Amino acid sequence: MTEQQRSSSPSQRVRFRSLGLTPGILPTGPLNAITDVPGVRVGHFTLIEGADVRTGATAILPHGGNIFQEKVPAGLAVGNGYGKLTGATQLMELGELETPILLTNTLAAPRAAEALIEYTLSQPGNEAVTSVNPVVGETNDGWLNNIRLRRLKVENFLAAIESAREGEVAEGAVGAGTGTVAFGWKGGIGTSSRTLPQSLGGYTVGALVQTNFGGVLQMAGIPVGQALGQYYLRDELDQSADGSIMIVLATDAPLSDRSLTRLARRALAGLARTGAAFSGGSGDYALAFSTAEAVRRTPARRERPSQYLEVPNALMSPLFLAAIEATEEAIYNSLCMAETTSGYRGTMEALPLERVQALIQ
Repeated sequence: MTEQQRSSSPSQRVRFRSLGLTPGILPTGPLNAITDVPGVRVGHFTLIEGADVRTGATAILPHGGNIFQEKVPAGLAVGNGYGKLTGATQLMELGELETPILLTNTLAAPRAAEALIEYTLSQPGNEAVTSVNPVVGETNDGWLNNIRLRRLKVENFLAAIESAREGEVAEGAVGAGTGTVAFGWKGGIGTSSRTLPQSLGGYTVGALVQTNFGGVLQMAGIPVGQALGQYYLRDELDQSADGSIMIVLATDAPLSDRSLTRLARRALAGLARTGAAFSGGSGDYALAFSTAEAVRRTPARRERPSQYLEVPNALMSPLFLAAIEATEEAIYNSLCMAETTSGYRGTMEALPLERVQALIQ
């Protein structure tokens, strides 16, 4: 990696809160990351080659066990469906996740699915498995990455899965966010979390995003895009808002797949807060899953009716706000932590944090 390829170092980038503004009202978890939800693991594989390959993969695992045997309930919400979300129909039909989630670039989605199948079939206890529903989300990183080269291989996705860990999550131009662009600046991976008080269950909601979309950037209500002169429809059709975003929510609240679908829809409200345009050429997806043992779909529970202990409808609203706030801040973190990157079609500048901080102050 040369200085030309990355003209600002990660040490010069800070998360959004470090600029002096706290978005939302709910407290974060200790890491302010999706991994504040117990058991959730995140791993990245970043591929930078020559002057034109800037891509990668990000893996999210709901727990450290055999996910196929201990499936987790999940829900999906679609803001605009111009995307290639592998495994979406079975996920919506059965309301459960049976593999890790992989995020990557558009043309790499089939290989990511192949990697998830290989990973699942290789797990002890899955020797009789003959059907796997791999879940792969994607955005098109074709501005910084020569996407037609299709350089990501099955082993690269397996490396992302194997590297998945609890704890701090790398953000910005890393993994599936290596070549992405958001609001006309360098996008990437971002994460955040919110916790509820014990009187409301004490649950945690975490979000991880892969940002590659456009609009008129607002940060905690401040019209950053307009103030900096970079936004969709400036000078009429000056800038495209096409692109995509993948939002993954995790929670330890015991929720049904129906409630998780409702939670996922609120992530789109968090996306809207940032000034997203939801354009016709954008794939805007939110996927939510629960890690709670009480609702995990084990082999025994799949064979006979079970009484799940779930959060009732009347107590869902605080979780909805947590999802909105965590998604919003995760998007800000993806922009704040991404470095200026040169690639296939040129250089994409990082969001100028000193100017944003001046707007805040």
